[in-house]
Amino acid sequence: MSIEIANESGVAVDEPSIVSAARFALDRMGVSPLAELSVLLVELDVMADLHQRWMDLPGPTDVMAFPMDELDSARRPDAAGLGPALLGDIVLCPAFAKDQAKKAGHSLLDELHLLTVHGVLHLLGYDHAEPAEEREMFTLQNRILGDYRTAAAEAERKSAQREADSKLLGAVGLEDSDRPDPTA
Repeated sequence: MSIEIANESGVAVDEPSIVSAARFALDRMGVSPLAELSVLLVELDVMADLHQRWMDLPGPTDVMAFPMDELDSARRPDAAGLGPALLGDIVLCPAFAKDQAKKAGHSLLDELHLLTVHGVLHLLGYDHAEPAEEREMFTLQNRILGDYRTAAAEAERKSAQREADSKLLGAVGLEDSDRPDPTA
């Protein structure tokens, strides 16, 4: 799966983590590993311009998704049997998301993960214009985010354990080299 990310927002973010969240969501949705996705992080004024131009709404927003027109609109991109595809672009605005994260009581990175998953679902044809659609999309979004956080925490735990084991084994190895060789 090819996921390109470009940060033009002026805000330092953990880009590999955003790519990881996107990849996790796409995998969970059964999207072809040959699919391509672009994630762009922009400043407030750029997002405000995109929001006005494409949604005819004033001011910036947190996330916008631009699906590729070449996809068969009768089938969602996560439908079985769908081959490689250019999914489209997700545009995130970290400066806008920062205030949302503060209000929600979590980190900017957590908010960007949420918005990334939200954008992926929009690219896959999900929407939240109607109450039933909103329930379906947000339930799925929350499930994917919960699973992603669990998987990320487990990966972090394993990494920390490997690091601790390596330090311990390195210390043991040094001590062993100071001991006389009983076979010599």
